[in-house]
Amino acid sequence: MSSPSLTLPSDPQEQTIPRWSTLLAGLIGVIAIIVMVTLNSGGEPAPPPSQPGEQDDLSRFLPVDGDKAYQHLKEICALGPRISGSEAMQRQQQMIEDHLTKHGATVQRQSWEVRHPESGQPVTLTNLFGRFHPERTERILLCCHYDTRPYADEDPVNPKAPFVGANDGASGAALLMELGRHISEIDTKYGVDLVFLDAEEFIFDRERDPFFLGSTYLANKYKSADINFQYKWGILLDMVGDKELQIYQERNSVGWKDTRPLVMDVWRVANKLNIPEFVRRPRHTVNDDHVPLHDIGGIPIIDIIDFDYPNPGYGPKYWHTQQDVPENCSADSLAKVGKVVLTWLQEVE
Repeated sequence: MSSPSLTLPSDPQEQTIPRWSTLLAGLIGVIAIIVMVTLNSGGEPAPPPSQPGEQDDLSRFLPVDGDKAYQHLKEICALGPRISGSEAMQRQQQMIEDHLTKHGATVQRQSWEVRHPESGQPVTLTNLFGRFHPERTERILLCCHYDTRPYADEDPVNPKAPFVGANDGASGAALLMELGRHISEIDTKYGVDLVFLDAEEFIFDRERDPFFLGSTYLANKYKSADINFQYKWGILLDMVGDKELQIYQERNSVGWKDTRPLVMDVWRVANKLNIPEFVRRPRHTVNDDHVPLHDIGGIPIIDIIDFDYPNPGYGPKYWHTQQDVPENCSADSLAKVGKVVLTWLQEVE
């Protein structure tokens, strides 16, 4: 879906127009542009560009190292496909746990068993928590899924090929690992949970197998009060490493009344940081891990996702294909998304 655009027809006959008429026409044109921008941005007035004084103030925010995040992405992909319950998934869990522990997090595993959709054998699933200030009962949730689809099922050549999931899987996990380096340095009243959600894509048959097992499990536990804390806000990071980054506002996130203010706040931060890759209008409705966390758990959570991979419109699509590899992701994209999230986290009231 594309945003509406204005095309002005050319006038085949040149006319002489009085100076006052030209000025009036220019004023009308400016008003029309303002109306267009407002409509295209979902009814909210566009924020003004950042001023030099605002830029000077940005020095107080912590840096995000895109190169470090990208290195994490490559190391995760080097494990191969991280299908839920697989040996590669177990190695990834240990890699993440060691990293988070090194940077001051309390690591907890939330594990349970399901039946394998194909074999019927028991499979252990694990949501991995890196908790900063675990004693605080009012918390922020930053999460991603860290499993990969069993096959590259959208691949035009071989839909049964292995799927490495550099963007769809590794990018969110890699960025949370880089953010984990900084969380303990942030002066905030909130506790912060970095949560790596299992089995978002434990799908062998799309008509049969349920999606979002990890987020659904967490949402049910949270709703049933087995968890003795409250999430003030939540952000889901998914497919945030695309080289040709364009992050539109996800339509569920901007449509829910309790999460729309969070969308506006995050995109405000992106504007202040002069990161235009955060496009200030909605584009896709994405059924993702944030939906059960919101609808079942009641957590006010939004999805930051670049679903146009590599770009909007016609052309090759890397989603769920053999082209979802580190070479089609970038350190710069990870740095930009990380900078927005970390700056928002330092400002959140």
